[in-house]
Amino acid sequence: MSHNSVLPKARCRMAASIEATPRQVLETDHLEGLFPPQTRVYLTDVGTTTPADLIAAARRLRLAGYTPVPHVAARRIMSHAELADRLSRLTGEAGVDDLLVIAGSVETPAGPFASSMDLLRTGILARHGITRIGVAGHPEGSPDIPTDEVAAALAWKAAHAAQHGIEMRIVTQFGFDAERYVAWADGLRAAGITLPVHVGVSGPARITTLLKYAALCGVGPSLDFLKKRAGSVMALAAGYSPEGLVQSIEAHVSAHPDCAITQIHVFPFGGLRKSAEWLAERGSWFSEAVAIDDTGHWLEA
Repeated sequence: MSHNSVLPKARCRMAASIEATPRQVLETDHLEGLFPPQTRVYLTDVGTTTPADLIAAARRLRLAGYTPVPHVAARRIMSHAELADRLSRLTGEAGVDDLLVIAGSVETPAGPFASSMDLLRTGILARHGITRIGVAGHPEGSPDIPTDEVAAALAWKAAHAAQHGIEMRIVTQFGFDAERYVAWADGLRAAGITLPVHVGVSGPARITTLLKYAALCGVGPSLDFLKKRAGSVMALAAGYSPEGLVQSIEAHVSAHPDCAITQIHVFPFGGLRKSAEWLAERGSWFSEAVAIDDTGHWLEA
C-alpha cells in the first residue's frame, strides 16, 4: 500500500513514530517522502554523536517536513551551559520543539544531572520553548533502577507535566510480548499515571540482529520470549515481523478504549526503508483517507 492509497475502514491502525541515528538521517538518500509529513523521528544519543551532527540531522528532518525529536541524555550533559547551548541551537537552527528526555545509560554522570528529573526540574526546556516531551518507559524494568523507583519517577514526571503545562508522553523500550506491554500500561493507569504510552516495537529485521540488540539493551524477558519463537531454521530464515505483536496490542486497545497505549514507536533494526514500507503497508502511516484524533488513535475516514 502506498502512502496515498485509501485505507479500508476495517484496517484502522494506531499511529507510529520511528527512531533513527543522526548518521542514518544524514546519509540516507531520498529521505524526503520516505515518511509521511510531520512524522516524529527520534534522534538517538548513545554518546558517539557530535552535537554538530545531532543538530544537522534535526535540521535535515525539519527541512524534509518531519518532526525531529532529539534524545537528551541527562547524564551525558557536562554543564548547564552545555545544555543551554544545545537547546538554543536545536530550537534556533532546526526548529526543534519536541524532545525525548532520558537519564542515559552512564554509571557516573558527566555533569550536574544524575537523572532526567534533575534536568526537568531546572525549567530550562520551557524557557527554550519546549513543551512537548517524551520520557522513558520500561515495561520489563530498567537495568539501572529498581522497579519501585522507576514507578515513583514516572508519577513525579506526570505530576510535573500537569503542574507546568507540559504535553508529556511515555515512550518505551522495545519488546516482543504484547501481554507484558498491556499489563504494564494497565498498571500505570491503576497507579493513577494517565500519561499516554507509545510502545516500542522492532521493525522487520533478521532474528539474529534482534537477538543482538535485545541483549545490548537489557530487555531480558523479551529476549527469552523471542528466543522461544526463533528456535527453528524456518523462523531464522524468514526473519521477524512485528505484525502479530502490534495487532495484539491494537486489538486490546480497540476493546479497552481507556487503555494508556495510544501509539507505537518503531526501532528500525532492519533499516529505515524496510520499517517505513511495513508501516505504510499496514496502514499505521496516514493517507488522505485517514485522520488521527488527539490521543494518537486512527479515525475512520
